Amino acid sequence: MSAGHFVARVTLDPAAPTEGHPFDLGVVRWLREHGGLALYPGVTFLVGENGSGKSTLVEALAVALGLNPEGGSRSFRFATRASESDLGSHLRTARRPGRERTSFFLRAESYYNVATEVERIGQGLESAFGGSPHERSHGESFVALLTHRFFPRGLYLLDEPEAALSVTGALAVLARMTELTAQGSQFVIATHSPILLALPGATILQIGDDGGVRRVGYDEALPVALTRGFLADPEAFLRHL
Repeated sequence: MSAGHFVARVTLDPAAPTEGHPFDLGVVRWLREHGGLALYPGVTFLVGENGSGKSTLVEALAVALGLNPEGGSRSFRFATRASESDLGSHLRTARRPGRERTSFFLRAESYYNVATEVERIGQGLESAFGGSPHERSHGESFVALLTHRFFPRGLYLLDEPEAALSVTGALAVLARMTELTAQGSQFVIATHSPILLALPGATILQIGDDGGVRRVGYDEALPVALTRGFLADPEAFLRHL
């Protein structure tokens, strides 16, 4: 089975606002000026510095696809505090033939809220997550989510999943994503993790300081280049700081 490619492109509605957050972000202006952003078969990574808009873009894509903004699926609806931007209501997605079997939005910063809602609903839903996420460490619950809730031919959006993962945990997630991609799934992931970026066959899109988006190779990706530079000579970085 080839890698999934359910959503091919995301574009900005021409009538979308041009001022105010997040519409004044460089990457949102770039979307407007370049007619949208292509998403690739299998795994598309978004990388960039803090504040570049990669998480805002993934969250907005989740909203545009009908997924719960705090995390979850289309049918998993709850809200604790609405913090998502208005961008999602102004995004349009271009779909390819065929439909995903399932979908899920993993937002690392609000996964605690998802876990609480899973426990509130009870045993029937907990089993789909491999048990209560609150009865595991944060990282273990992420790995269990990908193991028990993510299936072949799925469409999955992940916002900085490495936030809770050790190196071993990141490798376990990398292995699971490799399996799911080979089983026809598509991922869009915002990340700072050089480990996750090593996924074979993945596309890496880097958001620059000006908001411009370009495709880069693994060695050129900012998290990889900076991590390698630091490990090669940490004292040089500390002196600069």
